[in-house]
Amino acid sequence: MLDALTLATGVAALLLAAWCGWAAYRDQPTKDWHFIGMAVVTLLALVQLVVGIVQLARGEKPAQGTTIFVAYLLGAFACIPAAGFMSLAERTRWGSVTVAAGGVVLAVLEVRLYDIWGG
Repeated sequence: MLDALTLATGVAALLLAAWCGWAAYRDQPTKDWHFIGMAVVTLLALVQLVVGIVQLARGEKPAQGTTIFVAYLLGAFACIPAAGFMSLAERTRWGSVTVAAGGVVLAVLEVRLYDIWGG
């Protein structure tokens, strides 16, 4: 896998988590700017999903198994959109907390993806 892409996605997810955590601290729900940030992080996760599938199609194999690698790729891709939809349902500070938690979860998934690939 591309280490730089994994690192960029993880850092972007943590930045989004800090931003939404700050909004929650200030008792604010997610706003349009937060959704733009979520879109950027989701785009990075989509690029990572495509790169991972292309590498698998070229015959490269993750160290800990293809099935778990694909499962983590799909989970990483779905993490922020799921948190974003949940924040739409909860238009209070807890919506921001949900997105912040989703960002932290995505960062942890990125570390695990790096480990599964053999990093």
